[in-house]
Amino acid sequence: MSEALPKNSIFKVIGASSLGTLIEWYDFYIFGSLAVIIGDQLFPKDAGASALINTLAIFAAGFIVRPFGALVFGRLGDLIGRKYTFLLTLVLMGGSTFLIGLVPSYKSIGYAAPVLVLVLRLIQGLALGGEYGGAATYVAEHAPKNKRGFFTSWIQTTATLGLFLSLGIIVMTKNVLGADTFADWGWRIPFLLSILLVVVSIYIRMKMHESPMFSKLKAEGNVSKNPLKESFNNKANFKMVLLALFGATMGQGVIWYTGQFYAQSFLENTCKLDFNDSRYILLWGIAFATPFFVIFGAWSDRVGRKWIMLGGMLLGIIFYRPIYQTFLDDTDTSKMDLSLANYSKPSVKRELIDGTPDSLYTATTKVLLSNGASFNRVQADTISKTSGILTGKEIIKDKILPTSVFWKFVGLIFFQILLVTMVYGPIAAFLVELFPTKIRYTSMSLPYHIGNGVFGGLVPFIATLIASFSGSTPLSGLWYPIGIATLSLIIGTVYLSNKKDESIND
Repeated sequence: MSEALPKNSIFKVIGASSLGTLIEWYDFYIFGSLAVIIGDQLFPKDAGASALINTLAIFAAGFIVRPFGALVFGRLGDLIGRKYTFLLTLVLMGGSTFLIGLVPSYKSIGYAAPVLVLVLRLIQGLALGGEYGGAATYVAEHAPKNKRGFFTSWIQTTATLGLFLSLGIIVMTKNVLGADTFADWGWRIPFLLSILLVVVSIYIRMKMHESPMFSKLKAEGNVSKNPLKESFNNKANFKMVLLALFGATMGQGVIWYTGQFYAQSFLENTCKLDFNDSRYILLWGIAFATPFFVIFGAWSDRVGRKWIMLGGMLLGIIFYRPIYQTFLDDTDTSKMDLSLANYSKPSVKRELIDGTPDSLYTATTKVLLSNGASFNRVQADTISKTSGILTGKEIIKDKILPTSVFWKFVGLIFFQILLVTMVYGPIAAFLVELFPTKIRYTSMSLPYHIGNGVFGGLVPFIATLIASFSGSTPLSGLWYPIGIATLSLIIGTVYLSNKKDESIND
């Protein structure tokens, strides 16, 4: 039984479970970290902003199907066991990620490229829908009840560490190959490398034993014959599923994806930060904040899960708009002192526009400020065979921040990820304690993946879409996560109980 498990064994369980889950998150998140570059590969060159929105829609599709994966693999996990189910999800995730790295570009196969990536992205979403519930359940069913928040919080770190790993490999690959080579074909390397990580994780997971609680249940002949029916036809259990979704995971999901993915998208696509700068800021923020998953998980064992999670939601509701307004203000070139700036000689480039006899003419000037900041000013004009030169527009991009502002942004990202650790650190223990062993995998997976996969995973897409509407401001997209978090905070405050040290041996 879990309480009798030797200390060294529980850390082996955590290590084996966490490594596989980290790799699955890495596989799942490389796509989002490379959305701009992938959009250029999957869609026509003249697609403009629609390429990014379409790519974010493909990214979001993987989140939308996660609840279906939760149902499929949750049912398998409650029927055949935790170990073999999340071994299968690892194989599906790894294979799909590897194949995304092999899909030809739009230039080679046209719109078949985004269709193929969409199919593989859907398989990734299904696999992840089965992975998290299995890993969290597996660790929780090994852990003593008075340390369940502490031990399951190690699983919680894997989502953020998977993002950290994906960003780190992307930045290193780009720096080694150079920006042009990376944008051309080097972006595929992080996808292809994942197969090596998956093989190692499969080997480790093959050596794992089944959860002691599930083994006991199976030996007694009490395994659920129909986990879906028992989870959702039982009125009391279904009520807990809905409460977990609307009072906890829905708000937790939008805090998670705002603080990490939307933050990166906003810095890169709205503030126009340099590719490396935006990712270094996130890497430092993640590095400083990650230990707090375990801190808040352990604290929830002493004071309960509810108020830690709801506190993170409340702080996000209060501070998101001021934080993102600061991002805008500190990267606004119209407010910068350019009187002592140095201007490079313009770098000129001319290329044909696909499917037309016209050309796109760009002249890029690097502007270096006295405080060490810089940015590229790009004048883009179209040269038409029939109409001559059509004046385009000036684009400011590739902003590099002065050191003081860089670390200020790191602090703001750290604060947002700190909120992520508050809502996410205790959530696994909270969900495990809501449901009985025989249907736990199924019951906890569904609200988790709807809250995170649908409400949370859609944050980058919906927020970017809202901000693109006529009359919207760059901060308009924040109303989506703020609204969802507010609703979840109200429901959670009224209806959630402050659980801790709950017995799950039923």
